Amino acid sequence: MPLPIINSIASWILKKRIHDMELFLKYPNEVQEELLMNLIRAAENTVFGRQYDFSSVKNYNTFSERVPVSTYEDLEPLIEQARKGAQNILWPGQIKWFAKSSGTTNAKSKFIPVSSEALEDCHYKAGKDLLCLYLNNNEDSQLFTGKSLRLGGSKQLYEDNNTFFGDLSAILIDNMPIWAEFSSTPSNKVSLMSEWETKLDAIVRETMQENVTSFAGVPSWMLVLMNRVLETTGRDSLTEIWPNMEVYFHGGVSFEPYREQYKKIIPKADFRYYEIYNASEGFFAIQDTNESNELLLMLDYGIFYEFIPMDTFGTPNQKVIRLAEVEPNKNYAVVITTNSGLWRYLIGDTIRFTSVNPYRIKITGRTKHHINVFGEELMVENTDKAIAKACTETGLEVIDYTVAPVFMEGREKGAHEWVIEFKESPQNPEHFREVLDKALQSVNSDYEAKRYNNMTLNPLLLNVARPKLFYDWLKAQDKLGGQHKIPRLSNERHYVEELKVMNERNVMA
Repeated sequence: MPLPIINSIASWILKKRIHDMELFLKYPNEVQEELLMNLIRAAENTVFGRQYDFSSVKNYNTFSERVPVSTYEDLEPLIEQARKGAQNILWPGQIKWFAKSSGTTNAKSKFIPVSSEALEDCHYKAGKDLLCLYLNNNEDSQLFTGKSLRLGGSKQLYEDNNTFFGDLSAILIDNMPIWAEFSSTPSNKVSLMSEWETKLDAIVRETMQENVTSFAGVPSWMLVLMNRVLETTGRDSLTEIWPNMEVYFHGGVSFEPYREQYKKIIPKADFRYYEIYNASEGFFAIQDTNESNELLLMLDYGIFYEFIPMDTFGTPNQKVIRLAEVEPNKNYAVVITTNSGLWRYLIGDTIRFTSVNPYRIKITGRTKHHINVFGEELMVENTDKAIAKACTETGLEVIDYTVAPVFMEGREKGAHEWVIEFKESPQNPEHFREVLDKALQSVNSDYEAKRYNNMTLNPLLLNVARPKLFYDWLKAQDKLGGQHKIPRLSNERHYVEELKVMNERNVMA
C-alpha cells in the first residue's frame, strides 16, 4: 500500500479519539470521581484493599480520610511482595512489569509497578493520543510516510521471580504493538542495548538512511544523539539528513535551556515541538495545541489526581485537595492513585495550573528540587526561564547546570552558587553572572526581594564547568541515557560540591 494512503488511514483512525476526549473536557470532575470508584471497586479484594476496607468506601471523602498519602518507602514492602510474584497485593492479579527508577536524588533503585491495564489504558493510549492531538492540529501532516526516531533507556530487562524490571522505555518498547514497531527506528534490538555509548553509535548507523519524520525522547540526551549524527555525517543541520522531519515530542526535563540549540541544528521554520508529561508512574499530560506549551491533563488514563498546595507541603497544616478545588497559578505537589496499585502516591513533581477550564498545567519542578533556604521559593521553572533569558541576551548556550545555596555564616549573608556548563566558555563570565542574576530577579519576586540592596542574599556565584563535566558526572554514577537527568536545584550542597571537586581535578590535570 502506498505510504500516503497509509498516512491517511492512520490519521483517520487516530483522530476518532478526539470525540472520546470531549467527554472528560466537558465533565472533568465527574470523570475523575467515577474513575476513582472504579479503581477502588477493582482492588477491594487485594491486600491493600482489605487493609483499608475498600468494600465500604463509597465516596472520595471516605477514601481520603481512610487512606494516607504515601511515598515509595511507605509502599515498598508491598511492592517487594509483588516483585517476588505474589498476587493481589496492590492491584488485582499479578504485576509482571516493574519500571526501575533511581530518581534524580536517590541512589537507591525504585521498582514502580506497571500493570497490563496501565500499559494499555495509560502508556500506549497516551502515545496514540499524542499522535491524535498532533494530527488534529496539523491536517497536512505526513508523519506516517516516515518513521519516528525514538530514544529510550539504556538498560536491558531482567527476569526475576517471573517478574521483569528495567527502564520504563525498555518495558514499553518490549511490549509495543506491531504498528508502533513498524513506524519506529532504531530497531528494538538497538533500542534495548544496555551500554549507552555503543548504543549511540548503533542508533546513528541505523537511522541515517531512514526517512525520519519525528523524534521522541528526553531533550538532553536527544541533543547528544543529534550532535553525534551531525559529527558522523559532517553536515551542518539535521534537515540535510532528514528533510521530511516535522515534529519533536519531548519530555522528562524542561525544554527551555535547550530550545536555542535545537533551533540551530533544525533550521526549519515550520518544525514543531510538542511537550509531554510522563514518568515511570504514568502518563499525565500532553501539549494539545501547536503554539502553546501548556499541557492538557489527561483524565481518563486510569489515574486519579489529588494535589497538595506547596505553601502547606510538609507542614503540620498540609492539605490535600482534589481536582475540582485547584486554583490557577499556584504550585502544587502531585498525588496519584493508579491502575497499577499506587494509592495516594506522592510522585515528587510540582505543577502549576494555567487553566481550570480545561485543566491545563505546566511542570514547575520537584518537591525535593527547589531552594527555599532564605524564603526565596525558587523553583526549576524560574531557573530554566532565567537561563533562557540570560542566554538570549548574551548569545551563549548552556549545556547543563545545577544550583545550591551558600549558607549564612556569622555575619556573612547567603547566596546561590551555580555550576554551569556552556557550549563555548564565555569570554566574560562576570557579565553572564550579572545578566543571570538580574534575569532571576525578573522571574521570581521573592528572590528579587531577598536580593534588594543585598539585604539577605549576595549576588549569585558562578562556576564555569569544563566541557562534558555533567556527562562525566552521570557516567561515574552509571546514569547515562534514558530518563536520567541533572538535579537542577537542591536545598543542600552535595551535588555542587561533588561537581566542583570533579571540575577542579580535571582542570589541574
